[in-house]
Amino acid sequence: MTPATLLLRQIHPNFVQAGRVTSQAFRPTPKDEGYLSVDNGDLITPHASWQRFTANPDYSSVGIMAVTCSECTQQALPVLADAAPYPEHCAIDYTAFPKKVIEQKAKVLRGLAQTRGWLWQSNANGQFTS
Repeated sequence: MTPATLLLRQIHPNFVQAGRVTSQAFRPTPKDEGYLSVDNGDLITPHASWQRFTANPDYSSVGIMAVTCSECTQQALPVLADAAPYPEHCAIDYTAFPKKVIEQKAKVLRGLAQTRGWLWQSNANGQFTS
């Protein structure tokens, strides 16, 4: 990965309120144990990432947003290219921070992703735009 590598994040439908993505989309949940799952955009396209993710009927995503490795580094968030459970998988590591700081960092990343815009998004007809 390079500093400019896009880290593709699936956006769950519950994380979109009044047309805006909430910071929850960039904050690990308790089951994530401090690691936020993303895909390495150098290894997979946003569309292919979305297709792989939503092929599992237990997972929902309305689209893909992204932050860069550099943006994570600026927030002191290491990016781990763990390649598990699939080759493109990475994780943004929030484990060094308490909950309040995690929330602040997630807001910053959400803002950066929102500025970048959707890389892949479903529309009302079930079709997609990129």
